[in-house]
Amino acid sequence: MHQVKAASERRAGLYTDEERQRRDASKWTLVQGILAPLQFLVFLVSLVLVLRYLLTGEGFDAATISILVKTFVLYTIMVTGAIWEKDVFGQYLFAPAFFWEDVVSFVVIALHTIYLWGLLTGQLTPHEQMFVALAAYATYVINAAQFLLKLRAARLQAAAAAPSAAASARATAGAGQ
Repeated sequence: MHQVKAASERRAGLYTDEERQRRDASKWTLVQGILAPLQFLVFLVSLVLVLRYLLTGEGFDAATISILVKTFVLYTIMVTGAIWEKDVFGQYLFAPAFFWEDVVSFVVIALHTIYLWGLLTGQLTPHEQMFVALAAYATYVINAAQFLLKLRAARLQAAAAAPSAAASARATAGAGQ
């Protein structure tokens, strides 16, 4: 098993070199890369169906099924994301690099779970269920933006590291001549 760097060690960017290597080697990175766009596609379809129901009163069953699919995909990506965090950062959730993303993810999960509770218990009317789903979706959009900003930061970090790595390799090669 890999050693996880001490929290007190300085972090130059989103990932240390070791974390980046673990991220690139983890099968869960690919899983997240597949599930994230799938979740977004399911969200878009569901959003249209929920809005259609709220605007026309038609399509409650289709909207409900779409919310259930979105909830299933959300729960799946949360579980696999926790495993990914364990692989990369050595802890299942709330790794410092993704702390706030995880916090907002739990708000999204809580709202989806409230939706399920309302649906299964009948404690929320169909309109209330849809409004809870919309609140979950609005929070999901914020959460997705957080992750997209982190992805961009990781790419910028990798791009900034590439020239220094190339210079280091040239210096090492030059020293050996």
